[in-house]
Amino acid sequence: MEEKIHKAIQDIYPDDFAWCYGCGRLNEDGHHFRTGWQGEQTVTVYTPQQKHTAIPGFVYGGLLASLIDCHGTGSAALALHRKNGHEVGDGAEPPRFVTASLKVDYVKPTPHGVPLKAVGTIEEIHPKKWKIETEVLVNDAVCARGEVVAVVMPRSFTEKEE
Repeated sequence: MEEKIHKAIQDIYPDDFAWCYGCGRLNEDGHHFRTGWQGEQTVTVYTPQQKHTAIPGFVYGGLLASLIDCHGTGSAALALHRKNGHEVGDGAEPPRFVTASLKVDYVKPTPHGVPLKAVGTIEEIHPKKWKIETEVLVNDAVCARGEVVAVVMPRSFTEKEE
């Protein structure tokens, strides 16, 4: 049985910021990654589709990079939301992050047709900057590792030119 994320940070992003190809719930063509807490770590579970094939039987590495990227920014949003005294679903709008850097190491080929589980460990490195170390596992075996440095989304992203 596939693990489920019941309270995901992406579920409460404002509609204006829910369009990311990786994690935007409003992007019909996107992956719809969802990130939530599991103890003090963060988790995203995703089963690749057939179109995410690199070679028959294995997942395309770009999907793994996208998973690590969105898991990282979602994890940073969860962490700052909690630091601000909130939890997913309490009615407070969460902070939104963007990626400052992304590093991915492919540890071993990732088999297709099974759920991927991204598990994140979060470290605050500045009030507006967070580092998230992520492992992507298949059946408890690490297939990829990544690091995301996420920053609070700049105000200029939300300002509309007249």
